[in-house]
Amino acid sequence: MEQTTGNKGKVAAAAPQQAKQVAKSNVKKKQFKRYLPLFLMMLPGLAYLIINNYAPMFGLIIAFKNINFAQGIWGSEWIGLQNFEYLFKTTDAYIITRNTILYNGGFIILNLVIAVGIAILLNEIRSKIMARFYQSVVLLPFLISMVIVSYLVYAVLSIETGFMNKTVLPLLGLDAISWYSEAQYWPYILTIVHVWKSVGFYCVVYLAAIIGIDQEYYEAATLDGASKWQQIKSITLPLISPVITMMTLLAIGRIFYSDFGLFYQVPMDAGALSDTTNVIDTYVYRGLMQLGDIGMSSAAGLYQSLVGFILVLLANYIVRKINKDNALF
Repeated sequence: MEQTTGNKGKVAAAAPQQAKQVAKSNVKKKQFKRYLPLFLMMLPGLAYLIINNYAPMFGLIIAFKNINFAQGIWGSEWIGLQNFEYLFKTTDAYIITRNTILYNGGFIILNLVIAVGIAILLNEIRSKIMARFYQSVVLLPFLISMVIVSYLVYAVLSIETGFMNKTVLPLLGLDAISWYSEAQYWPYILTIVHVWKSVGFYCVVYLAAIIGIDQEYYEAATLDGASKWQQIKSITLPLISPVITMMTLLAIGRIFYSDFGLFYQVPMDAGALSDTTNVIDTYVYRGLMQLGDIGMSSAAGLYQSLVGFILVLLANYIVRKINKDNALF
């Protein structure tokens, strides 16, 4: 009798727990049905990410092998770090690393300063029609193919028919310049072309962040007699600093990656400019297409990825030490 009473008590105590579990299960099912369309919409992008970004990572093994196409990737001879040793024993490793870091470091700084400045100026335009017009004009170069950009640059710098040699330099009383054989000019040319083409994208990002700032801050500052520069320094820049930090960290993560079209197509692959325009991406391409050395090219690509990953971690660590809220992770 006492045992039966005890069993009934246990059943009575377990009933609420079972009811809670059933309720949780029903809630999960409802949530799954509710978000099922979003999951289905996510599948194509997820599949693309896996196929395009993660599946090729198995090819990293090529960097450690002497590839023989008759034997296949898995059957080729394992040579360890010999491809890396060959890469770093040449002077090319120093040149491409120096060029990649210096160019991208300059690009990061210039894109940040110019894009934020233009975004602040665009935010001051009160006419909606003119604001949309100027935003479109700033963004347009970003949407142009680098192949077209290379021919636009050629139209300006062509030795025989270029705008610089035929119009600008004669007005200044200067002789024509063979631009595609004079390497000293190209750090400036590439920088100008890159900033002209890419600053529009960053400008739109920063403009969106500025537009999201509550206008009451500016109204209060105006009532206090703050000038435009004081408002920019004390309100705009601090409030968009998380976006600036995020974009800078992402750029630092890709500091070892270069715009292939900018460094290969714009200089027209001119041999006289190779020491100035050769970066890791163009080096990998030339090593693969001209020399056929797929192992060394893979080693250079892996070196590029590892250093970029380390730089992201290091930059994010520094940001966390300064301001934890602005860090990516």
